[in-house]
Amino acid sequence: MPDFLCSSAQREDGSVLFDVLIVGGGLVGVSLARALAGANVGLSVGLVDAVAATSVEHPSYDDRAIALAEGSMRILAGLGVAEQLKSQAAPIAQVHVSDRGHFGFTRLSAEQHGLAALGYVTDARTLGTVLNQVLDSTVGIEQHVPVEVVGLDSTANHVSLHVRNREDAEERILSTRLLVAADGGRSRIRELLSIDFSSHDYQQSAITANLTPSRSHAGVAYERFTSSGPMALLPMTDERCGLIWTLPTQSANQLQTLDDDDFCEQFGERFGGRLGSIRKLGKRSLYPLTLIRSNEQIRPRVVLVGNAAQTLHPVAGQGLNLGLRDVAALAETIVDTHRDAIDVGDPQRLAAYHHWRSGDQRATTWFTDNLIRTFSTNFLLLNAARSLGLVLLDSVTPVKRHFVARATGLAGRQSRLARGVPL
Repeated sequence: MPDFLCSSAQREDGSVLFDVLIVGGGLVGVSLARALAGANVGLSVGLVDAVAATSVEHPSYDDRAIALAEGSMRILAGLGVAEQLKSQAAPIAQVHVSDRGHFGFTRLSAEQHGLAALGYVTDARTLGTVLNQVLDSTVGIEQHVPVEVVGLDSTANHVSLHVRNREDAEERILSTRLLVAADGGRSRIRELLSIDFSSHDYQQSAITANLTPSRSHAGVAYERFTSSGPMALLPMTDERCGLIWTLPTQSANQLQTLDDDDFCEQFGERFGGRLGSIRKLGKRSLYPLTLIRSNEQIRPRVVLVGNAAQTLHPVAGQGLNLGLRDVAALAETIVDTHRDAIDVGDPQRLAAYHHWRSGDQRATTWFTDNLIRTFSTNFLLLNAARSLGLVLLDSVTPVKRHFVARATGLAGRQSRLARGVPL
């Protein structure tokens, strides 16, 4: 990606001063860069990443299936990428949730809730390609790729990053009025700032793969809880499905060593025959699962977003969707602050952003964490209680309506981007 100078200023020490500098060129970081520069309010935006988006080594742009909630699609529409993305994504018409070996199940329908779709499914590589294509044509962004962050200094007026080019080892300083850490669960910025975090190792790993069943998925997404862990099967284009299969780590490692025929047999035993047999199985990948929550999400002139702020279990597919809601709110806060001729690193404005988003973050983290804990426990009374819970969710309309609103990202205070209003 080419570097090109926008409205950033050259400082006396030779460093470049940005209004906003984003560390992390994954899905969340690129979305924020596009939102800020696309607002056309004169913000100078820098983007730093250790790996080029076009590299097969980029951890954010692999073949994992991603379920984008309806609320997220509205945000992406505000970024100018939703229409292009929809041509490469499959709509979710229904969601079917079941507990293997127990009587409870829940069905959610987009039509019943007045939605064109509950969400859309694509893969991370496709979403990343679409976002980066739009980013590359957006004026006002200076990209520094591939560079690694080797140091950080801060003053009352700015934060300075010391970065080293990974190709020629040249070092330089990038300064900013506001630093945004979007550099993942192992955030280098969080480490340099000595921000503590809590973590919980689920002792589980997720196997992901794209597969083609012998029967049409008909736009139905399945969440199947089993005694060994949850399985999600998401509808994709070309009658493919995206598999996310969570198991105890030892079991996942063993399953990963099986050949395709044996793997498909194990899958069929746990998922059942509602989609027939597997006609084609793609590459399988394995991801250890840990809940990570940063103890601080804002510092003077610093904000943590995406997995740097919280890394969630994939059981409900909420991690990226939560990150996009944070991006939309943070972009709105920064743009409004800039329009008001106030320093974008103003602590009161950052505190207001954090107050806005903290409720949704807590609720979403609590929901995903407790969902996996509840369905990973095999006690008789708890089995009956969760089956009853699924039945009630399926049959009590107000409860279902509230659940769908939260799951689709349409509950609570909505950002302008989520409401279809330009920044």
